[in-house]
Amino acid sequence: MEDNPIAKLSRRERQLMDIVYQRGRVSVADVLEELPDEPSYSTVRALLRILEEKEHLTHEKDGKRYIYRPTQPRQQAGRSALKQIFHTFFDKSIEKTVMTLISDADLSDEELDRLSQLIENAKKGDTSS
Repeated sequence: MEDNPIAKLSRRERQLMDIVYQRGRVSVADVLEELPDEPSYSTVRALLRILEEKEHLTHEKDGKRYIYRPTQPRQQAGRSALKQIFHTFFDKSIEKTVMTLISDADLSDEELDRLSQLIENAKKGDTSS
């Protein structure tokens, strides 16, 4: 599989992957319930097949229907996507990336304290937190 496969997905493919990750396992009918713009059954089936060809999904048979599930954990896929964004939009700068995330977030005092603690731990070389 590619280093950053999530970055290669279309908007609609990302929507399908979001649904798969939320539910864990899905049929075409499950996806149709969740998707906006109500595409056809055959369109969803084709997109799931494409995602399987791209190695994002795998399937098993359950009677007459296929049940799809992701091939990698959501966190691993998220790390891959974030890495691509980090390289493409932030010039590989942790500072620029974090500043963008913090400036657009409504963080609680507890979250800010936790981030401060993570930074302090990183200064000490302890990244296990």
